[in-house]
Amino acid sequence: MSDPESVRTPAAGLADEDVSLLVNNAGVAGPVKPLVGIEPGEWDDVFAANVRGVCLMCRAFLPPMIAAGRGDVVNVASVSGKRPLLNRTPCTASKMALLGLTRTLAGEVGPRGVAVNSLSPGPVRGPRMDRNSRLTAELTGCTVQEAERDFASRAALGRLVEGTEVARALVAMLGMPGLCGADIDRQRE
Repeated sequence: MSDPESVRTPAAGLADEDVSLLVNNAGVAGPVKPLVGIEPGEWDDVFAANVRGVCLMCRAFLPPMIAAGRGDVVNVASVSGKRPLLNRTPCTASKMALLGLTRTLAGEVGPRGVAVNSLSPGPVRGPRMDRNSRLTAELTGCTVQEAERDFASRAALGRLVEGTEVARALVAMLGMPGLCGADIDRQRE
């Protein structure tokens, strides 16, 4: 979604629809290695997907919501945007940027009737987490299971969350009138 033309196509296809909800949930995990080993292109790829893509989607879908005086935007961020995640600098920095984008955009369009919030889940079970655990294990010399346990130990629930739990949290956020500029997360401090 980091290509403007790729974003214009779905926006144009929905031009005659009453779109009042935008969930930005696309993103990439990026490299798992120290910053000094990250190539500029790898950094750019992460920011293109995790930040630029959200920006482009909002630019495409916000104008009709603003014109209607109502709508919701939920940006799926990550708790890694709130605390260090070693060997994951591009992902962490991009999620921090996404939180800033969310809060700033909420101030811009909230008074015009469009709520903008973010949801920052902890580690979510699935192929992406499997990849991150495997790459972390390769980098640090621990086992994949140890890497997964380490990720889970930082989550408020002490475990990986399921995708369905993230979806239910997102739906719950949409049922909170007046919520704008907020980030909902579950993490251990």
